[in-house]
Amino acid sequence: MTPNETLDLHGFRHKEALELVQDTLQSLDRQGSFSLTIITGNSTVLQQRIFEEILQQTPYHYYVPGWNLGQIVVSFTSL
Repeated sequence: MTPNETLDLHGFRHKEALELVQDTLQSLDRQGSFSLTIITGNSTVLQQRIFEEILQQTPYHYYVPGWNLGQIVVSFTSL
């Protein structure tokens, strides 16, 4: 598995942030297995949009860590 990648969405508008998340996931998916930490900060609205508009339609595992509610950790293991 590749090292954990980080995507910081501070300063991006929601539309731009969603496009960046989608593009990053597509790029990482082409490489095979990955782990990605998406930093959303305090925007629960952005987190919800990422869940509903992107992640729920993918085979990736994802969660919000209890130690940092401003992140989403996404992982995928290619067999």
